Amino acid sequence: MNNVSSSTAGLTIGDLAERTGVAPATLRMWETRHGFPEPARRDSGHRRYAESDVEAVREVVRRRDEGVRLDRAITLAVEQARAAAAPAPDSVFAELRRRHPHLQPQRLTKATLLALSWAIEDEFCARAERATIFGSFQDERFYAPAARRWEELARVSRAAFALAAGGPDPRAARVHHVPLAEDSPLRREWTVVCDSPDLPAVLAAWELPGQEDVPDRERIFEAVWGVDPRAVRDAARVCARIAADAGVDAARPVLFELADDPRPRPVDLATVSTLFNRVVAYVDRFGRG
Repeated sequence: MNNVSSSTAGLTIGDLAERTGVAPATLRMWETRHGFPEPARRDSGHRRYAESDVEAVREVVRRRDEGVRLDRAITLAVEQARAAAAPAPDSVFAELRRRHPHLQPQRLTKATLLALSWAIEDEFCARAERATIFGSFQDERFYAPAARRWEELARVSRAAFALAAGGPDPRAARVHHVPLAEDSPLRREWTVVCDSPDLPAVLAAWELPGQEDVPDRERIFEAVWGVDPRAVRDAARVCARIAADAGVDAARPVLFELADDPRPRPVDLATVSTLFNRVVAYVDRFGRG
């Protein structure tokens, strides 16, 4: 699991102990008995660890605190680290269509898509417990009108990420900005993800090409949405991986946590009905505006 070469400085065992709160003697004992964490060895024989080992050890500690046996906690942490390191797709919409074909796409105008986004933000992101939320806005100029709203959502979220081409707002204090590369598929997508144990929701849309002369609010997107925790988790993983690959440090522990599959839960019909009613209200409001 450790990718540190003998020629790379990496982290010493003291560094790892300081970053995780686990004593060096305990780390050595884990290595002897369980082969974890697995260090690289310099020519001198000194151990060196990768940054990924920090999150893996922290995950073992977290699971131990929850009452999981040490050997099982280590096995789960290693599996989680491997999943987090695996290559991920770079399109939320394509990943949902591939893994969740039951989510049937609908063609929506940008105005309707905005109404649906606001409904998810109000009924899910703002009310969920310890939610990790992601929003992709194509370009920074589209994020700017939503910046204040997302700063408020970030206040009640575990973490909030905004993905958009262009530079971040220097006044933003809580939202983690993720710059999108020139060739990123998300530059043509619109995404809202609320990954939480109680109120998961996802919206992903792809802008149809050839609309350069179409007024902004009339642009057409092909969209899917749902409240299936598995679909939400898959969308969140794509966003977190893109954020981590872009160098956003806050995304790395989030990506590690998202490697676990969510616990299944029954569909909350009352919540779905509330979301539907809110969407209708927003669409009606925008239509009259």
